[in-house]
Amino acid sequence: MARTKAVLGAGARLSDYLSASLLARVYPATLIGEILDEHGCNSTRIRRLPAVPGTYFCMALSLYPEAAYAQVFAVVSQGLSWMHGHDSEVTIAKSSISAMRGKIGAAPLQRLVARACLPLTDAKHHPDAFYAGLRLVAIDGSNLEVPDEPDNVKAFGYPGSRTGHANYPQAKCAVLVECASHAILAANLGAYRDAEWAISQPLLAHLTAGMLCLADRGFNGYVHWAAAQATGAHLLWRCVNNRQLPVVKELGDGSYLSVIYPGGTTSKKQRQASSEGITVRVIDYALPNAAGVQPRYRLLTTLLDEKKAPALELAALYHERWEVEAVFDELKTHLLQKRRVLRSKTADLVRQEFYGWVLAHYAVRWLMHQAATEHRRPPRSLSFTANVHVFRHAQPQSGAFPPSATKKASAVV
Repeated sequence: MARTKAVLGAGARLSDYLSASLLARVYPATLIGEILDEHGCNSTRIRRLPAVPGTYFCMALSLYPEAAYAQVFAVVSQGLSWMHGHDSEVTIAKSSISAMRGKIGAAPLQRLVARACLPLTDAKHHPDAFYAGLRLVAIDGSNLEVPDEPDNVKAFGYPGSRTGHANYPQAKCAVLVECASHAILAANLGAYRDAEWAISQPLLAHLTAGMLCLADRGFNGYVHWAAAQATGAHLLWRCVNNRQLPVVKELGDGSYLSVIYPGGTTSKKQRQASSEGITVRVIDYALPNAAGVQPRYRLLTTLLDEKKAPALELAALYHERWEVEAVFDELKTHLLQKRRVLRSKTADLVRQEFYGWVLAHYAVRWLMHQAATEHRRPPRSLSFTANVHVFRHAQPQSGAFPPSATKKASAVV
């Protein structure tokens, strides 16, 4: 089906060039070049379409979802030239851009997420980002619609429906998010029918001993719990209310200690003989005055001392997990804007577009964090949507022309 060729908004083009230099501040060209070298896809000679600007292009696609490929690349190319103190106009055929994307692939962008998307907050300036000295992070997943193309259908699959299957194939993603800043620290993409745990498990490599990880009921079996606890991070995960968790010791705040065992360890005799049991703390609570919520909640945690981590505090803290839902809203609604479906027609380029999307989101959040820290405001008090527009239309360290000007301006919206 033919569609109208999208273009950049009138009057925004010149300032849009500056967003490329913002991306370069968050993701230095030297780091990108190093990663491209590792994956054997860097440019070996001077090209009109080198791989480093091509990597920035993959990020910029989600900043300009309404624009055609050639226009997005012109924005990136001009912005990088502007950053280096000169101006140039580059015209590239769509076929050349597609060839460039195919050469780069998805793996370098996935690696860039792992190398560059680091926690933004610190305990001194952002105490609300921590609990008992532990950085609050959360894991969750969501589904994404991708173009209805044969390779995407084969790799990701359709969701079922009453009439057969949905209109578009879907991919399933999982992210690890810093709750206070909404910075995505790790991400993974899989097929629609992949188990949530299979997609989430690679994110555990990014948990550390200084974190408290929040998660919903999608996975809290013994294997999941043991793998996450082995990272050294503390856990606060929701559990189904009907799970059998024997009371080993009642605690003064109404919570209790229990033990979970590997699957198949069902009888009392087997449990007594098992050396693989893991002690957990169970917190049951209700939200009687809250509309539209579950009548009761059950949490499991590795924080076993009720005096250092009272049950009421942890029950209130768990709802920080909903910050992940806000992150998915930022990704799907405010970055993609009116585009409901990703652009890419092959599975590898869908993955590339996804990781570019994550990198663009992190860059916006990085910009917001810089502004919030400078002006001593909580990151969550700023508008993500407004800062997406700031990212597209302004350069924080250059508010004047020509580019050599050094007038300083900070964006706080």
